Amino acid sequence: MEPILEVENLEISFPTRAGVFEAVRDISFSLGRERLGIVGESGSGKSLTGRSILRLIKPPGILSATKIALHGENLLDFTEKQMRNVRGHRISMVMQDPKFSLNPVMTIGSQIIEAYRLHSKASKKQALKATLEMLDAVMIRDPERVIRAYPHEMSGGMGQRIMIAMMLIPRPEILIADEPTSALDVTVQKEVLEIMDKLVHERGMGLIFISHDLNLVSSFCDRVLIMYGGRIVETCRADRLYEAKHPYTRGLLNSMPHLDNPKTRLEVLKRDDDWANQPSVSGALLMDDTL
Repeated sequence: MEPILEVENLEISFPTRAGVFEAVRDISFSLGRERLGIVGESGSGKSLTGRSILRLIKPPGILSATKIALHGENLLDFTEKQMRNVRGHRISMVMQDPKFSLNPVMTIGSQIIEAYRLHSKASKKQALKATLEMLDAVMIRDPERVIRAYPHEMSGGMGQRIMIAMMLIPRPEILIADEPTSALDVTVQKEVLEIMDKLVHERGMGLIFISHDLNLVSSFCDRVLIMYGGRIVETCRADRLYEAKHPYTRGLLNSMPHLDNPKTRLEVLKRDDDWANQPSVSGALLMDDTL
C-alpha cells in the first residue's frame, strides 16, 4: 500500500556559541494507515521530528530534508500560505499537555468551531452540530454544557479529549500526538488512547504517537522507531519490541520495572556515543508487514 507520508534524510540543527548543534540527523521513515510510535529519552529528537513534518521549526533552527512528502507532494516546496492549509486540515498535531494549548479567554465551543470553520465553508449552525458530535465522539458527557465552559473549568483528562476533538474535527489524514497522555493517570490515559484508536481506525488515518513509555507504545502502536542522539537506531514491530536487538533499546527495556518479573535492582542504562553514528537496525518487521 502506498504510504501517506514519506520523510527522507531529515536534519534539524541549531547554531550555538559552541558551534552548530545537530538535534536530528539523517532521519528517514514512512507512514501508512497505521499507528507509528516514536520513542526515546528526553532530548532524543522525537518532538522536533513531529514538528518538522508541519514545518514548525523556526529560525534560528535550520530544517533540511530531501523530502517530506504527503501523498507525493513535497511539503518543503509549499509556501507558508499553502502550509496553513495543511496544518490542522490535512495533518493535525496534539502537543504535549495539550490542555495548555487552549485559549483561556475563549469558550471551548468557540475554539473548536473556529478550528472547524477555518478549514471548511460550514455555517455556524453546521459547525456547532459538528462540534457537539465530535465532543460526543471523544466520550465527553453533556457536550452542550462543555461548549459553553472555559478551559480552566475542565479536568486534565477532559482537556486532553477537547484538544483531540479540536485536532480531529477537520478530518485530517494524519494525526501527530506528542505525549498526549503523559500528564494523565492510568485510567484516563487508557480511555484517551481507546478514543484515538477508535477514531484512527474508523477514519483510516495515519497516527504518529510520540512517547517515552515503551510499555505503552508496544501495546498501542503497530510499528516503532527508537531514537537516540537525534537518529533512528532501530525499527521494529510494536508487538515484538521486547525482541529488539540494538543495545540502546535493550538498555531501555532492561531499565524498566516489570510486575511479572520483579528485580531487587534495575539496570542502569549505559550509553555509547557511537550508537548515534551507526546504521539503523531493522527487525523483521517493516511497514509492509503491518499494513
